[in-house]
Amino acid sequence: MGTSLFDLLVKGVTLLTCDAFDCVIECGALGVKDGLLAYVGKEDGLPQQVSASRVMDLRGRVVTPGFVNVHTHAILTMVRGVAEDIGFAPAYTPGIPHGHDVTPDEAVALARLGALEALLFGSTLINDTYVHADVTLGAMAELGLRVYSCGRIHDVDFSLIGEGRWEYHDAIGEKTLGEALRLAETWHGKFNGRTGVQLAAHAPDTCSDGLLRRIREASDVSGLRVNTHLSQSKKENEQVRARSGKSPAELLDDVGLLNDRLTAAHCIHVSDSDIVRLGRSGMTIAHVPKGNATGGTMAPTSKLRRAGAHVALGTDNMHADMVEVMRWALAVGRLQEGNVGNTWQPGVVLRMATMEGARAMGLDREIGSLEVGKKADFVVFDFRRPHLTPCIHPVGNLVHVAQGRDVEIVVVDGKIVVENGNPVFSSSEAIMRNGKKAADALWARAQASL
Repeated sequence: MGTSLFDLLVKGVTLLTCDAFDCVIECGALGVKDGLLAYVGKEDGLPQQVSASRVMDLRGRVVTPGFVNVHTHAILTMVRGVAEDIGFAPAYTPGIPHGHDVTPDEAVALARLGALEALLFGSTLINDTYVHADVTLGAMAELGLRVYSCGRIHDVDFSLIGEGRWEYHDAIGEKTLGEALRLAETWHGKFNGRTGVQLAAHAPDTCSDGLLRRIREASDVSGLRVNTHLSQSKKENEQVRARSGKSPAELLDDVGLLNDRLTAAHCIHVSDSDIVRLGRSGMTIAHVPKGNATGGTMAPTSKLRRAGAHVALGTDNMHADMVEVMRWALAVGRLQEGNVGNTWQPGVVLRMATMEGARAMGLDREIGSLEVGKKADFVVFDFRRPHLTPCIHPVGNLVHVAQGRDVEIVVVDGKIVVENGNPVFSSSEAIMRNGKKAADALWARAQASL
């Protein structure tokens, strides 16, 4: 066989491909050329005369596709370790920093902190929504990962919700939707295709029926996908029922948003008829098992999957470890089934974290699996550790006992963006320092307002 030249050659690894065959390739190799995977297979299948600009012999490591985190709010690192114990929706709680309190500079500092955490834990794409996306999107992408982002689209006055008042104003809706569309004009497809925008309709209770219809029309015209929160609380369901006479799922269906371009987070408080409706729509559930369980709830993911709904994974607030999210998704699914069966196995949740996430983003032909021709987005886990030894079943070890902290290398677009557990294009120390400073200022102002 002739000489083959790669930009990067990784060999001696175990590959978890997450392709249609869910292959586990021992003694495997990956060859990267021009940002794409040019070789995926056994090391002994490489050409006899092979060369590469950089060769990495990584015996004892396991390689997965990059994780696709379909639902997160990077700025909400500002309430980690506190919001988990308040109950539902700390965003509506007085004395807690809120999105409308965050300055642009604080947003950048906190968003970079959240994005850095996600990257170090193996997320090569995050789908982020919150505030000041016009300045945070590029600031996060500079770290080297793929970033989709959007500001919250809503027409409710968030400053009044803490008082239990839902007031809707056309001017707020026009402003937030307009900002989202301008964001897409500026950022969609930039950073060599690493940045993009989904229209982030905040939730059915914070968007009036009219605004939801305008978001659907904007999606139809622009081709942009939509994400939202859906039936994340009983309060949301009650508010929508009182206002619109429908469940949140029925409302989204009525306005035309319930389709295969929608990703909806949580879907906890859904009726059997809602589940049927969601399943037949082709939409994707952004499952947040750990965050939901921390709040004493769980989404009926077994019923939703049986109804035909796609399920991908997100970390939501306060942490960004997709390995931990996979573990919780598996446990929560088995609790619903009441047994250990084929419905919920480690490979199922690994696909949720990779290919199902890529599908939800409309990128399943480009990322989500280790296949020749796809973008070279992958994660290297160091399995040479006591808690990962012995490695009889790599997928089982990954889901049951690995941690995001076991990530050694992250590659995005064929470029190494994390090496030896450290970011290549940023300083962890500076990002942590700036994030803490921003959070301290926000907490001081929030407490002073009580």
